[in-house]
Amino acid sequence: MRARRLTRTLTCIAALSLAAAGCGLSGSSDSGDSTAGGCKVDKGNVGSGKLTGDVKGKITFQTTNLKKDFADFFNGVIKAFEKAHPDASVKWIDDPGDATFGQRTVADAQACTLPDVINVDSPTATALTKAGYLLNLGVKDPDAAAPFVPAFWKSSTMKDATGTSVHTVLPWYTGGVLLTYNTDLLKKAGVDPQKPPTSLFGLFADYEKIAKAGKGDYYATMANPVWRIPADWDQMNIRTLSADGKSATFADDPRTAQWVAWMVKLYKEGAMPKDSLSSSNDPSTLYSQGKVAYGSTNPSFVRFVKQNSPSIYAKTGVGQQPFDALGHTTGAPQYITTAATSKNAATALAFAKFLTNAQNQTAWCKDPSVVIFPTTTTSLDDPFFQNVSGDDPFSEARKLVAEQLKTATAYQTNLSSAVQNAIVGQVQLAMQGKKSPEQAVKDAQEKADELLKQAG
Repeated sequence: MRARRLTRTLTCIAALSLAAAGCGLSGSSDSGDSTAGGCKVDKGNVGSGKLTGDVKGKITFQTTNLKKDFADFFNGVIKAFEKAHPDASVKWIDDPGDATFGQRTVADAQACTLPDVINVDSPTATALTKAGYLLNLGVKDPDAAAPFVPAFWKSSTMKDATGTSVHTVLPWYTGGVLLTYNTDLLKKAGVDPQKPPTSLFGLFADYEKIAKAGKGDYYATMANPVWRIPADWDQMNIRTLSADGKSATFADDPRTAQWVAWMVKLYKEGAMPKDSLSSSNDPSTLYSQGKVAYGSTNPSFVRFVKQNSPSIYAKTGVGQQPFDALGHTTGAPQYITTAATSKNAATALAFAKFLTNAQNQTAWCKDPSVVIFPTTTTSLDDPFFQNVSGDDPFSEARKLVAEQLKTATAYQTNLSSAVQNAIVGQVQLAMQGKKSPEQAVKDAQEKADELLKQAG
């Protein structure tokens, strides 16, 4: 398992169908119970008022592809929770996390069999929140925010059926974003590794220098814009979608066409391998061969290089990914959420908070088998992240990401794969010289709008 920057290739899950009849939080039924997403639930799980109840009974906890590598850790967390609450028991299940994860989660929700505590990504949480299947933590537990980095908590919201932003998730582990680069190749191109650019266009200017120095022997980066859309636009504070997510707005910002013009120029001048325009390969292989100057922005990439190409690792440097107009970085956390359909919601919420507390987050992030970062303030202040004794690339990356996450937000644009591919396709046409940047952006927005309209 690797923590990934999820904005790169978010998958559109079939959860939009949850907007059908029966979704949303409703009032009481004839029996005196209430409903959540069309499922009959305890009236204390929905509506106003803090969640109450004893921590007892059985709950099911579902993770995503973690049992193989981290069974000992999670079994230990469960055992500690059950020891503290002798009347409660936790059954752990682990979803493989493949391409049909969303569909299976939707099916569970519609069948009123959603696990009590669930590990979800942002698209899944967004859909389940809109349909009313998750506890509104802002109402049911107003103190839930306390452990988390304030910026992360504030931005970890999803929209309910009325379009209101609500807290239905606890931020869990996250990755980070940084520049990784071959210092030798940068120096050959006259780029100072000690002075990373502060804007995306500044980074593109460095790419151009590498293209001129490399002359086809090595490159700056990969060409396929799927790795950069909408992540670059988010960092530039370009609004890709409207506030309600129902229409595309990126063409309204002139900087979008400027961004595409840069991509066209860089591709033409040889900053990117020509055969990588439609390739789904990330920079890992070519970087490890010394053929690409800039590697992945994922901190775990540094460890990958260390394990697979020691000679290149010795030349690898890390720096801050340009903050650009946004002014800070964005994280893509995994979340822990509690089902509003839980029959033991008080127990489920208590376990969710226990799992995501500072002690357990810190313990897991110290596991040498994983490259992830915590979302609690106390965890990020731990000496493990702050008192880095080594000056090797991985140690520097760990400290850099831990520091940037203190002001990071979780505000990232979620695009369905269909919408992302439509936008990327038009940018690729511009890079091939088949359309002007302005026309490509205009056509991309029109195609995105069509898909968004179809999705409702």
